[in-house]
Amino acid sequence: MISNMEFIMLKDTFAKRQDAILDSINEGVFTIDLDWRITSFNLAAERITGVSRSEAIGEPCCEVFRASICENSCVLKQTLSTGSPLVNATAHIITNSGGRVPIRISTAELKDANGQVIGGVETFQDLSQIEQLQKELTKQYTFEDIVGRSPAMMQLFEILPQIAESSSTVLIQGPSGTGKELFARAIHNLSPRKNKPMVAVNCGALPDTLLESELFGHKAGAFTDAKRDKPGRFAQADGGTIFLDEIGDISQAMQVRLLRVLQERIVEPLGSVKPVPVDVRIVAATNKDLVELVRKGEFREDLYYRIMVIRLNLPGLKQRREDIPLLVDHLMAKFNRLQGKDIAGVTDEVLARLMDHDYPGNVRELENIIEQAFVLCRGGLIQLHHLPPELRPTTTGGSTESGPMSILTMEKHLINEALRRHGGNRKRASEDLGIDTSTLYRKIKALDIEIPETDGRRRR
Repeated sequence: MISNMEFIMLKDTFAKRQDAILDSINEGVFTIDLDWRITSFNLAAERITGVSRSEAIGEPCCEVFRASICENSCVLKQTLSTGSPLVNATAHIITNSGGRVPIRISTAELKDANGQVIGGVETFQDLSQIEQLQKELTKQYTFEDIVGRSPAMMQLFEILPQIAESSSTVLIQGPSGTGKELFARAIHNLSPRKNKPMVAVNCGALPDTLLESELFGHKAGAFTDAKRDKPGRFAQADGGTIFLDEIGDISQAMQVRLLRVLQERIVEPLGSVKPVPVDVRIVAATNKDLVELVRKGEFREDLYYRIMVIRLNLPGLKQRREDIPLLVDHLMAKFNRLQGKDIAGVTDEVLARLMDHDYPGNVRELENIIEQAFVLCRGGLIQLHHLPPELRPTTTGGSTESGPMSILTMEKHLINEALRRHGGNRKRASEDLGIDTSTLYRKIKALDIEIPETDGRRRR
């Protein structure tokens, strides 16, 4: 039989061995008893919180962590109430020195040898570096609230400052939801006119009579309800920029009026015979093919050439899928801020589904998808069941139909796209993807990617 002294020594040896195992883990780990007092506290927990093991053990966990979820949404309390572990919840803790640290949490019940619940265990990961990297990445690939790292977007970012410096008229073309107004505002904010007004008008939303009054203003008595003089949007934008959205929807008669303004830089308010000079920069936008409208006789050729002095073509989201993870991070930060939540991100399955979608509504559609997911997700990571029904996997007869592309398929797609963009040049493709050339070669082999016939290098 084992004596009491030997039992105590064995227990002490086991406790030290357990501490050594826990101390080898990079994530913070602590356990509590049923009175919510900390019974173990590993080395990583000390490092993340700034609280020593001796200070933590025996104290209520809420007093050690002072986390944002301790009072109302304690995940460990949920686990002990339901018996179900929780994975990837997020919170912020206050360290011993008063610093704020974002963490990701997983919890489980702690049971004895007989299966009786004797407390709980929680692991937590410091997300500070990840959060900082996301901020740096967002800063690097954000331009006046426009997010992107695809070659098409980087090319636009490169020329926007030069376009902004000029006073030339700009035509922005692109599908609905691609951010045409964001580009217009970027041009204004980077221009010498940035301290003057930028006025936006949706030309497609108003009939001719209202649009004419809206753009050019009116004098008192010009029509039945005109009780007083009203300046038009051109006058309001004097010295600044006017953004004419959906310019492809205006009538032939309004096209004639607008052409005169562009040619002579004067407006005539309704009911007035005195022209008013205006100093405005015009940025127009449309989702229509103006060349085709000119060919059909639906859009004046002379007006077309007046507004397309500088033309920007915005790609749809389907043409720049590599921007989707960056846009998701940007939107996550936005909705966390607006809704006061701490959602950590999306699962790999959700990202794969988002990468696979074609986005007829472009960035605006992606934003709506993320916003809906935020409403349904209480914390942790956004899961597939938080997405709109049309993006969730469907099951028939108990088996899942072919869902979104897998992570490997998504990776293969991005590598193929990078190789295509750079004419097969592996070095440039690896730089574009942000990986080493040797890593790219390994992935090409592992994913069985067909190597282009040329390597993209210039031959002598």
